[in-house]
Amino acid sequence: MSQQRSIFITGGASGIGRAVAQHFAARGWFVGVADINEAGMAETLGLIAGEAKWSGTLDVRDRAAWDAALTAFSTAAGGRIDVMVNNAGIGTGGPLAELGKEEIDRCLDINLRGVLYGAQAVYPFLKASAPGSALVNIASAAGITGGSGMSVYSATKFGVRGIAESLDAEWAPDGIKVSSICPSFIDTPLLDGTGNRNTNENIRTRVTAAGLEITPVEQVAEAVWNAVHGDELHYLVGKTARQLAFAKRWMPGKVRKQQRAAGRQGLLGK
Repeated sequence: MSQQRSIFITGGASGIGRAVAQHFAARGWFVGVADINEAGMAETLGLIAGEAKWSGTLDVRDRAAWDAALTAFSTAAGGRIDVMVNNAGIGTGGPLAELGKEEIDRCLDINLRGVLYGAQAVYPFLKASAPGSALVNIASAAGITGGSGMSVYSATKFGVRGIAESLDAEWAPDGIKVSSICPSFIDTPLLDGTGNRNTNENIRTRVTAAGLEITPVEQVAEAVWNAVHGDELHYLVGKTARQLAFAKRWMPGKVRKQQRAAGRQGLLGK
């Protein structure tokens, strides 16, 4: 087995996944990125010097594809996987009554089912490289409190946090760390989408208009590094996420009033 530590990252074609890949590669790790966007993965690997890198096509909704991708990456990385980052995800927003079945199903399948499939598939690899191996799930501030127009997305991100808490207990005897990262609005391509088929206004415009900060994606990469080397369960990234977590704990009534007042804006996360 190789002595060089390795990390497997889903959604590695852009945004958070790309930043995490660059962050770990710069610190000597063997990096693997998986995505359905082959051109984006090629761009990510082009930003990483040296040969300690790998990419592979993966639809996280396909359970069998997980096994194939992880086995291929493990072989390329010298027979080990030390860290897996469940990062692949999509944004879905808008009133629940207006969402189509396909929008609901796609968000649930990628953001939630994909995380469960990934955790299940990577478990034997992380167990083999324990202690010190880790599973990191990318959640969201939308997994701290729900807002109007965010029911499906929030359901998936609350679920991602719950999965991390459950596996933290379940895998502790194996020496595997499990954690979630909860970013607020991060400067990634996700902000350039609308999150809803019924609007042409992108999320970035709505966030800026609401006076909320957009956090550099590198801060999420740093949080993933801290999660791998630290011992916390949930890591908050960005001022909005930290403020929400504080208010939800100590002023839940105020948070509820604010979310009701926000109405259909539903501006909460990643």
